[in-house]
Amino acid sequence: MDTKIEEEPNFLQQVQLYFDEATKYVSGRKDILELIKRCQALFSFNIPLKRDDGSIELIEAHRAHHSYHSMPCKGGVRYAPDVDVQEVQALASLMTFKMAVADIPFGGAKGGIRLDPRKYSKAELDRITRRYTIALAKKGIIGPAIDVPAPDMGTNAQTMAWMVDTYNTLYGTRDINSSALVTGKPLPLGGIDGRTEATGLGVFYGTRVLFENESFCKKYSLTKGIKGKSMIIQGLGNVGYWAAKFFFDAEAKVTGIVEYNSSIYDPKGLNPDDAFKHFRAKGSFAGYPNAAEVYPDANSGIEVMYKECDILIPAAKENVITKDNVDKIKCKVLAEAANGPTTFFAQQVFDKRGIPVIPDFAHVLCVDTCLLYTS
Repeated sequence: MDTKIEEEPNFLQQVQLYFDEATKYVSGRKDILELIKRCQALFSFNIPLKRDDGSIELIEAHRAHHSYHSMPCKGGVRYAPDVDVQEVQALASLMTFKMAVADIPFGGAKGGIRLDPRKYSKAELDRITRRYTIALAKKGIIGPAIDVPAPDMGTNAQTMAWMVDTYNTLYGTRDINSSALVTGKPLPLGGIDGRTEATGLGVFYGTRVLFENESFCKKYSLTKGIKGKSMIIQGLGNVGYWAAKFFFDAEAKVTGIVEYNSSIYDPKGLNPDDAFKHFRAKGSFAGYPNAAEVYPDANSGIEVMYKECDILIPAAKENVITKDNVDKIKCKVLAEAANGPTTFFAQQVFDKRGIPVIPDFAHVLCVDTCLLYTS
């Protein structure tokens, strides 16, 4: 690790560092590799939103296409306050690589709107989603044969329903495939059963396969099997919840759950269903009665991620484990569930410490990708 580096590179630079490291093991023309590394197109624009109180707010929006080597492009749409041009390009790049690993003939794409969806009403989110869809569709940026969006952080099946309804209004009379604009739609609109839990299931399958592999367990001094293994989940959103549920059902012990504003810990194990219901109802783990330790704020809650466990699953967002906190991590195996949660320099530290990292796109997310292809 380069100790001269004072700050971590941004997310796009992290992805490109991983890419450069991987190209050391392949033969190929440098100019072609450089083409593969970079996004081929980036669309950025501002959308005026009329708030419920009558005020007008200008909102930043983006859509990145990483590769047109196989069409359509494919990737999610996220609503988050820190969405920017480098993030959508990084995520679009990862989508291309994920598709390639799963041998699915799509290019990678990603989009986002810079807002915190918790601060907007359902009617406001409806309006901004439709304006986003119109802006992209009218310029030929999205479409069933061009670029197919999907849910991501801060979006869900309802968001996809708004998008496909808007697109159908514009092009439904002349495009028989207009309802195929997005994946992750509600079932009545042509969605596919199992989409919601697919990524969490991929996390479980990828980790379970390795823990059943004798050579893997021997190399890292692990006992075989998932049963009885302690695990900590960072991020109890859709991916984190379903991963926790599948591990819990396989008799692993979910000892810790870390959220953005609070955390809980119990060495005897937590019930993810019970914890999820409390968090959904209260918006926080504060006052949760069924944990040995409750951390009601973000500053104290992050310490749960640094407790000892067999498996740590970062399931929230990118750049969670960095060179600044990697030495605090005490897991035996890191199973990535978010996109790029471990920075390039943190990965180097894990390698030196002999802690295996199950990468997000290579083992974990391909179940989700395959299901999206089916839909």
